[in-house]
Amino acid sequence: MKNRMHTGELYLPTDKEIFEEQVKCLDRLYDFNHTRPTELDKRAEMLREMFAEIGEGCYIEPPFHANFGGKHVHFGKNIYANFNLTLVDDTHIYVGDYTMFGPNVTVASAGHPILPELREQAYQYNMPVYIGKNCWLGAGVIVLPGVTIGDNTVVGAGSVVTKDLPLNVVAVGNPCRVLREINDRDKEFYFKDRKIEI
Repeated sequence: MKNRMHTGELYLPTDKEIFEEQVKCLDRLYDFNHTRPTELDKRAEMLREMFAEIGEGCYIEPPFHANFGGKHVHFGKNIYANFNLTLVDDTHIYVGDYTMFGPNVTVASAGHPILPELREQAYQYNMPVYIGKNCWLGAGVIVLPGVTIGDNTVVGAGSVVTKDLPLNVVAVGNPCRVLREINDRDKEFYFKDRKIEI
């Protein structure tokens, strides 16, 4: 069963070996979520132990939620996540450098079959998620299994990303769709009619 977690095949997450490994990861996640705001070095060290990969300069604001405590998560460098990031990391989730997560973002790699009889038996499947470099996922965004989001893309708050998104776009909605490409106006204005003056 453990091998099937990363192949997209149906498997039983209630398997004894999988469950025991998951509980160990969740214990460590519990410890991370109970660190004090002044324990930044401790948090950074814990994340290096918990994640499959994590680059320098990453910050996750507790509480952080993850099915395997980050064991199958691959973060680049300088990634920021606001409160309540949920990574359903039953298989691999990849996030590129400088990406930002607003509060209450969910990235799910796990799904369940439509057929009720299979769900009754607790079958599950997992598909990896890829989020590019320098993306921004606004508050409350949900990313579904198997999705790829291209570099520099902004996903508007509350969007539900059911399909791949290209690079260099602003995308919004449920289901999430491309609203427009990032363009020259974005080099002049940072919010509505507010000019960039730095």
